[in-house]
Amino acid sequence: MQGALQFQRQGDGVLKVGLTGGVACGKTTVLEMFAARGAHTLRADDIGARLMQPGQAVYRHIVERFGSDILKPDGTIDRPKLAAKAFDGRIEELNALVHPPVIEEQDRWAAEVGARDPHAVAIIEAALMVEAGAHKRMDKLIAVTCRLEQRAERFAQRTGMTLETARAEVDRRMKWQLSNAEKIRVADYVIDNSGVLAVAEAEVNQLWRELTRLAQST
Repeated sequence: MQGALQFQRQGDGVLKVGLTGGVACGKTTVLEMFAARGAHTLRADDIGARLMQPGQAVYRHIVERFGSDILKPDGTIDRPKLAAKAFDGRIEELNALVHPPVIEEQDRWAAEVGARDPHAVAIIEAALMVEAGAHKRMDKLIAVTCRLEQRAERFAQRTGMTLETARAEVDRRMKWQLSNAEKIRVADYVIDNSGVLAVAEAEVNQLWRELTRLAQST
């Protein structure tokens, strides 16, 4: 775990912490550990999923750009079909539609948490936080890492894919993400999720003490 020597709050009360990492590194697992310790938590994926529902502006823009063949019979977006199109050279186009409104929702949520508890720790998980520039809106940034082969194994377990198919899918997605080294370079803290969960839990415990201290400092 690494930490920045100096700290200056963004200015909206609550301590805003970004949590990011590569495909299948265990970001959500680490987020749940922080939630169990009292952190307010939010997943960018959950916001994106809501904004992609019929009736939302993001939904309309995505269908206009990517076509009605990405829709299920009930009219909702088939996210694997959308991902297949997006990761075939159009991921930046999709991100331009989704990232700005997601970031707005994140800011709104953090402001609401801060209004209720100015000394709260609010952690937002987003795989592409650094790529979208949203990490600049955070007070602190956590990067979750694991070994490359573990990503494919975990992705296969999560999706039911064969290991070979999962490895190919992880490789495809990684082409559009910053490397572990690049994310670590801009992070304030790093949690290594390569080993057993007890090791990650110990790192989370240590970091949670630091974050709560910072949250109470102003």
